[in-house]
Amino acid sequence: MFRYYLQLGFRSLRRNPVLTVLMVITLSVGVAASMSTYTVLHMMSGDPIPHKSDRLFVPQLDTGSMTGYTAGEEPADQLSYPDTQRLLASGQGVRRTAIFGINDAITPERADMAPLLANGGATTSDFFAMFEVPFRYGNPWHADDDARKTDVIVLARATSEKLFGDVDPVGRELKLGDASYRVVGVLGDWKPLPRYYRIINGNGGAFAGSDEFFIPFSAAVRHEKRNSGNNNCNGDGPEPGYAGWIASDCTWIQFWFEGANAADQATIKAWLDDYASEQRRLGWFKRPVNTRLRNTMQWLQHLEVVGRDSRIQVWLAFGFLLVCLVNTVGLLLAKFSARAGEIGVRRALGATRREIFRQYLIEASVVGLVGAVLGLALSFAGLWLISKQSGAMAAVAKMDWSMLLATLLLSLLASLIAGFLPTWRACQVRPALQLKSQ
Repeated sequence: MFRYYLQLGFRSLRRNPVLTVLMVITLSVGVAASMSTYTVLHMMSGDPIPHKSDRLFVPQLDTGSMTGYTAGEEPADQLSYPDTQRLLASGQGVRRTAIFGINDAITPERADMAPLLANGGATTSDFFAMFEVPFRYGNPWHADDDARKTDVIVLARATSEKLFGDVDPVGRELKLGDASYRVVGVLGDWKPLPRYYRIINGNGGAFAGSDEFFIPFSAAVRHEKRNSGNNNCNGDGPEPGYAGWIASDCTWIQFWFEGANAADQATIKAWLDDYASEQRRLGWFKRPVNTRLRNTMQWLQHLEVVGRDSRIQVWLAFGFLLVCLVNTVGLLLAKFSARAGEIGVRRALGATRREIFRQYLIEASVVGLVGAVLGLALSFAGLWLISKQSGAMAAVAKMDWSMLLATLLLSLLASLIAGFLPTWRACQVRPALQLKSQ
């Protein structure tokens, strides 16, 4: 009977074509509006490294002065150079890395090519294993290169192809600023969303930005590379010159710990509290101990990568879908009421209320199926329009398989919800009354 009722449902689409078209369009527009906005939110708020996000931690230390101090306020999001060096040497977790942004000119070995202004990062060798960065050519530098402050460089794939073409450039030389660097590796396709490892000061933002090269943190300091992002200093600021800057309590470096498991968060947090207490005793920290240690998703929430406006837009879109459902209910009521005589004849011939309910609920589902197809097409159109707003929107306005399935299921569910009341009303038709009126 299900197959027969399904056939009747498709045939019924040709009845009252105006009502049918209005129902399909109303349902599909509501589904498209809600799912296109929800898809963007889903992509923006996704876990960028789900299998280990609960064991990647960002520390925060309160190194501010007592001027303007408020107990319990949020510490700085970045660290000073002295604190970074101590945390790197702490032995906490299985890996530790620091990173700050660099903006400098790359001069290729070919004399006929103009210098390329590029944005990159100064980091440590643990960075690549910690964030599971894939390589197309070569490998990351070693910990010995960090210790020796070796002038080596890892290029992003696009940067490598601009400078050398689509070949393996490992072992070749280029100039970054005034120093020569040897290429040791080229990244594969790697663009996590959001760009969780360097959201603060990351050129291009959390969703559209990328780093074009990486060099050793120690080599960058040896060449006195300045941070291309925010530098927050307390009191009178640092002493003059680069040496005074890195010796100060100015915060400009992002730091990550990797634990063996999620439980290491408590262990590292306890160590941070002890470290802050010791530095306060030594006079480096002026304020009472106030530390934070957040895992990846807690860090993204803290930075408000997904703003309240995005969530409100999704709720408004689903509110619009509810309005569309109410309109669909009214249209189905009008369509089914026009067939009261047909229902009365079927009841008189022996059809039960259950059979009538099944038939008309399946018919409503057919409307939902057609609306799902149209709604899916409109969702893709809506995402295309959203992607044209900015580079960041282009990165997140993409529908994956889970959202594709959710769109189809939502359309069917919406049609079933909208069809329940009209179907129930259809079952209440009294056959005797309808036969007398014929």
